[in-house]
Parts: sequence; structure tokens; C-alpha cells
Amino acid sequence: MISVRNLTKAFGRTVAVNNVSFEVRKGEVLGFLGPNGAGKTTTMRMLTCYMMPDSGTATVAGYDITEDSLEVRKRVGYLPENAPLYLDMDVVSYLEFVADVRGIAPGEKARRIRRMVEVCGLGDVVGRYVGELSTGYKQRVGLAQTLIHDPEILILDEPTTGLDPSQISEIRERIKEIGKERTVILSTHILPEVEATCSRVLIINEGEIAASGTPEELHSVAGGEDSIYVGIKAEDETVADKLGKVPGVIGVKKLADLDDGYARYLLKSKDGGRVGEEVFKAAVDNGWMINELRRETLSLEDIFLKLTTKEKSE
Repeated sequence: MISVRNLTKAFGRTVAVNNVSFEVRKGEVLGFLGPNGAGKTTTMRMLTCYMMPDSGTATVAGYDITEDSLEVRKRVGYLPENAPLYLDMDVVSYLEFVADVRGIAPGEKARRIRRMVEVCGLGDVVGRYVGELSTGYKQRVGLAQTLIHDPEILILDEPTTGLDPSQISEIRERIKEIGKERTVILSTHILPEVEATCSRVLIINEGEIAASGTPEELHSVAGGEDSIYVGIKAEDETVADKLGKVPGVIGVKKLADLDDGYARYLLKSKDGGRVGEEVFKAAVDNGWMINELRRETLSLEDIFLKLTTKEKSE
């Protein structure tokens, strides 16, 4: 649905997006992550034809952003971080205006507006002027205008800013549902939201793609190690040595001797899932008792920081 090829954009001497290429398939929700100033918003503005690239191009729903910008805009719902709204219109009048601009049939318009009011939690403010609303409610109106024409592709920049937890959950489920049959690019600073919503993650840093893949694939790209905590009760003096020989274990550290006769160990591994099974097997083979076997893997936040934070020495 979206194919980006060598997209580049500079502002004076500053290269905001540098030779970026990636694909987003139909039925995929892509988490688009990066530090402030990394090039996320510039990329999204180019994909939605609000800004033309200096070089390279992209096709959106089969249409080229540089040659068929009107066709691209018809098929995309774009929510910028600070959505521009007409502040002197009430909420319903504004959504009616957006529906008219989008060419929604009169018989369908009322149903779409009711649905947007429900999904975006606007029921308490439908008669109020947009300019009187809080930041959170303005964000909800912006999201409603993005969804109202039922677009093939959604490009959302911080869509849950200002929403309460209940609304965040509702919008997240809505995005996941839309993503089953459509294409969604979601940019957000709330990394647990990405983990809960996105099937794939793309990280951009200093205008270039730093990594792309599922959270599991990014774990490997980042060179992440899993930590496995295990509590073992045994009379064997060589527990640590034997744990070090378990397939997949690359490091062992004894953390503490506990009062109940157990000792706690920390194992390091590149494949914590398989290592857990191997540790359990070793315990059975050696007659050890286990009261803890717990795996901790790098969070998406850990991976993000590792891929986007330069070492001080660099």
C-alpha cells in the first residue's frame, strides 16, 4: 500500500530525511519511532503530499506522491500532531463541513458523524465551539476528522495526545481493527502503545532508518541479551558451572544465598525462551529444586534508546 524509495528532504544545510526507503503492506500497523528532530514528521508530511521531497518518491495506494497528489490525499487520513481546526465552528458543524469536503453522501454523513462522536468520545461537547475545547478534546476532534471518510490509509502523528486512559484504549482498539484491512502508520512517544498496537516497528534517527522489523527482530538487531533469573536449591557445589554449560547461556552470576537453602542466579542469553527450557531440563537431570525461573527481555524502550542514543565517545 505504501512504497517509499530514496526519499530525501533538506531545509537549507540540514538534511531532515536522507535517502529513506521502506514498505508498508495492507493490513499492517507500522509504529514509526524516532527522537525529536529525527525526520518522522517530515516523512509523514511528504507521504501525505503536504510537502514535496527534494529527491526520491513514494507510492501511496498505487499513486505517486509527486505526480498524483490529489488521488493520494483522497485515500489518506492524516492526523498531524497539532491538528489544524476551525475554532469558530461547533463540533458537529465542523464534522459536517469535513464530511462535505470529503464528498460523503448526505444519507451517509449523519451516520458517520454519530460514529465519530462515539468512537472519539465527543458526546459531551458536540454543541460547543471547537475553540472552547481543551487540548484533549481538540485532539479527539482532529482524530474524528481523520477517520470520517473511512480512508484506506491512516497516518497518525501522536493520535492519543490528551486522551484519558479509557479513550486511549478505545482508540488503540479502533486502530488495530482498522489495521486488519487497511494500512496504518502510527507515530507516538508512548512505546507501550506501539507494543500493544503495531505489527512492525520502524525507527528513524538523524534522518535515516536505524532499524525495521517486529519487536522480536529489533531485539536481535539491537544485540539485546535476555536476563533469566533462577532460584535453585541443591547440595551440588558446581551449580554455577553447570548452568554455564546450559546451551544458549553466555554468562552466569550468583546473586545471593537465601535463607531457605536456595541460591539465586542471573543468566545471560541471546535466546531466553529456549534457555528457560534448557535450565528446567538441567534441574531435572541434576535433581535441583527450583522456586524461580523468570525471563526479562529488553523492552521496546530499551531497544529504542540503544539504537538512537550515541555513545558519548562518538
